[in-house]
Amino acid sequence: MDNSIKVTKETKNKIRVEFERTPLKERLKAKFGTSYFYLNVLWYAFRLVLLIGISYVVLYPFISKIASSFMSQSDFVDSTVRLIPKNFTLDIYKAIFVELNYMEAFVNTFLLSIISALIQTFACLLIAYGFAKFKFKGNGILFILVMLTMIVPHQTLKLSMLLHFKNFDIFGIMGGLSKLGILPASFADGIKLTNTFWPLVILSAGGIAFKNGLYIFMLRQFFRGVPDELEESAYVDGSGVYRTFLQIIIPLSIPMMITVFLFAFSWQWTDNFYTVLFFPGREVRLWPHLTFQIPPSLKTDYAGASLLNTAIYNTCGMMIIAPLIVMYLFCQKFLVQGIERSGIVG
Repeated sequence: MDNSIKVTKETKNKIRVEFERTPLKERLKAKFGTSYFYLNVLWYAFRLVLLIGISYVVLYPFISKIASSFMSQSDFVDSTVRLIPKNFTLDIYKAIFVELNYMEAFVNTFLLSIISALIQTFACLLIAYGFAKFKFKGNGILFILVMLTMIVPHQTLKLSMLLHFKNFDIFGIMGGLSKLGILPASFADGIKLTNTFWPLVILSAGGIAFKNGLYIFMLRQFFRGVPDELEESAYVDGSGVYRTFLQIIIPLSIPMMITVFLFAFSWQWTDNFYTVLFFPGREVRLWPHLTFQIPPSLKTDYAGASLLNTAIYNTCGMMIIAPLIVMYLFCQKFLVQGIERSGIVG
């Protein structure tokens, strides 16, 4: 074995020495004058053109939206202006920030998103752990029902959810206590929870909020990959179910928990279904309320008003997703690790 390795190395050295002694013209011809080299060049050029074309198709809409956000009103009626504004201005950003109360919407949306995401993460963690590690009758049927929450359109539940939280009363308890005189008469029809965070908090705590079926599936797949021997050894040492879950399972689940939290936070951050449904009076200012309005200082009736309005809506959208982009840059590693461990991709 050693002799064959030695001969191979000597042969390679001999070939290299002979190649270096060959005239430069012959070496260049041997390296660049072959059909293999030209095929590689063509394949490289094809991939380069293809990637540039795909990048252009994907990035052009974003570039055009960013460019239009810096245009003045006169640029929208100037046929010579395409992407580069002639009169660079920050009027759209200033109007959105000041007149539409951007910071108020930012703070309210941040609080709602982080509260909902934290509750959803821990609620889905408990549900998924139960499905993955506890064997009981109806386990499979209940999990199928959880998966159905990912299929049923939320629009079909829109009216029922609105009426439920507009007059919130669990099993008619408050109405009964009101009739008995224990509670005031104002509680006869339940509690009005619209225009508050409570509907989303209750849905999150119950594991039936937006995309919670997906989070439960991801966490269940992860828990099924955790060896049962870890829990069995903890039980032998005297740990109960809750202590094992808190001290062993949760530390192992941190990457997945971060992934689920990021998903829940991002979807709640950009949600315009539940937000519009449960905050119809706009008493609590959130992101969707920005995208439905035009700043008063930018309202005009000139020829390019429609283009200007489109640019305002696009700018609002970019200002909404900008914090998510910053968060993704810092949490990208955890997101990738969580998706790999969830078993969704192979």
